[in-house]
Amino acid sequence: VQLQACGGGLVQTGGSLRLSCEASGRTFSSYSMGWFRQAPGKERELVAAIRSSGGSTYYADSVKGRFTVSRDNAKNTVYLQMNSLKPEDTAVYYCVAKQGTVVVTRRYDYWGQGTQVTVSS
Repeated sequence: VQLQACGGGLVQTGGSLRLSCEASGRTFSSYSMGWFRQAPGKERELVAAIRSSGGSTYYADSVKGRFTVSRDNAKNTVYLQMNSLKPEDTAVYYCVAKQGTVVVTRRYDYWGQGTQVTVSS
């Protein structure tokens, strides 16, 4: 599985961005998908994930109520809608994929190249 993320950029505090991640392959619907982020000097953090079935999601406490993860299996794409952005959301965001339904883990099999999100104060 190859993952291609896009949609990052520079936005002011309170603004919104939508990240997209398109996956190669014909078995996208069987993969659970997620988004990690890593800020300078900080550990990589799982911010959101969605199970292969699409019915169950996970959010880190830091983004609950502001971020929404969704998927379109017909387009082999997972999205991360980010609203009410804060400077502390500044990071490189990585799209990830794994088989199975356990999503709260660092053990994702496939990683995209990362897209930079910068929130100015």
